[in-house]
Amino acid sequence: MKLTTAQIGRAGELLVQEQLLLYGIESAPLTTDTGIDLMANSARRNDAVMIQVKANLRPKSGGGKGTPALDWWVPDDSPAEMFAFVDLSTNRVWLVTREEIAKLAQQYASGRYHFFIATDPSAAERRDGKAVHDYTFQGYLLENRVRRVM
Repeated sequence: MKLTTAQIGRAGELLVQEQLLLYGIESAPLTTDTGIDLMANSARRNDAVMIQVKANLRPKSGGGKGTPALDWWVPDDSPAEMFAFVDLSTNRVWLVTREEIAKLAQQYASGRYHFFIATDPSAAERRDGKAVHDYTFQGYLLENRVRRVM
């Protein structure tokens, strides 16, 4: 059965909620589409953290024929404080703050940042030095950042 974009997005939100809960962090989905998907309770900061979730069902070939990659587009005017990038095929979640997205995104066009992670280790490095391989983003995995950013 083929999943709709809305179903993939909701599955991504639920995976982020589950992983946060395993670290004792309560979160709740918002019912309106304001660019915020989850509101997480940060006990350390004693406030709520607004999270936008972007989910991929699985890696796709870059440009239709290139090496497999996960990719997400993020509007530069998003009200989110944090972005959760999800790969449902591996149940991985990367947490990136609003301040980090401009630095990490490999492209910027029409008011949106394009962030991608190559899942094939043989994928070519970028000439501009921006990271592309999944092993270079290990430090951004939820389990490696949750205590620092929440």
